[in-house]
Amino acid sequence: MDTRIVLLATAAVLSLTLPAQSQPAPKRDLSGVWQPARSIEGIQPNGALNMPADGKPEHDLHLTPYGLELAKTHKSSNGTDPVNPTEENDPAHVCDPQGFPREELFEMRATEILQTPNQVAMLYTYGRVWRIIWTDGRALPADPDPHWYGYSVGKWEGNVFVVQSKGFDDRSWLDADGHPHSEDMQLEERYRRTDHNTIELSMTLTDPTAYTKPWVSEKFTFKMADAKTEMREDVCVPSVEAKYKETIREPAGGAAVVKK
Repeated sequence: MDTRIVLLATAAVLSLTLPAQSQPAPKRDLSGVWQPARSIEGIQPNGALNMPADGKPEHDLHLTPYGLELAKTHKSSNGTDPVNPTEENDPAHVCDPQGFPREELFEMRATEILQTPNQVAMLYTYGRVWRIIWTDGRALPADPDPHWYGYSVGKWEGNVFVVQSKGFDDRSWLDADGHPHSEDMQLEERYRRTDHNTIELSMTLTDPTAYTKPWVSEKFTFKMADAKTEMREDVCVPSVEAKYKETIREPAGGAAVVKK
């Protein structure tokens, strides 16, 4: 028998019998449904950016005077320093789009990644929204119109998928703590598939209007979901959110329930 045929047959059998985590990561392929690791570094359980006491200044957020004044107007009942639920104004609680990176990093829900030669589509569970990253060689627009999820282009540098984004609507919050950003915000994401079941993401946020220096994230880790996993419908319904606010959130803060 031809030796090449034997080798190919053996490789095929191994690919079927070896556990997924022992298989090498496909090159330049992020396709699949990915779950954020619950031990995700840089994120607190309430969905806020972590301010680690590790002495690394690149992990801290330093607001400009403009950013500080804007942050004071953002009142969260679900962050690390929550206000009374009757005072909060989180845009997510009226079903406004959460924007990026809050949608991907802080909702702790599955993300499905689909790839074509010209674009990478990221489908997010919460809100059933999608984000397009263009990979056809185009440059970022010099002055794009603001969008909730920005305008993004990506390219491969070796086995690292590098995404550059700008043109973000400044009404969104970065996290549940209400960290702000301006329309000048730019993001760089670096995705690396370290093995068959794992993607690591690091991010650099640059916004000279709101922050005195770039913010460099710690690593975020995502694990591949089971092959039978389906993206569920998880929609913020304004009427349901309003009812929850009326019957649960505001009474928890001391407001009287309005009987109709």
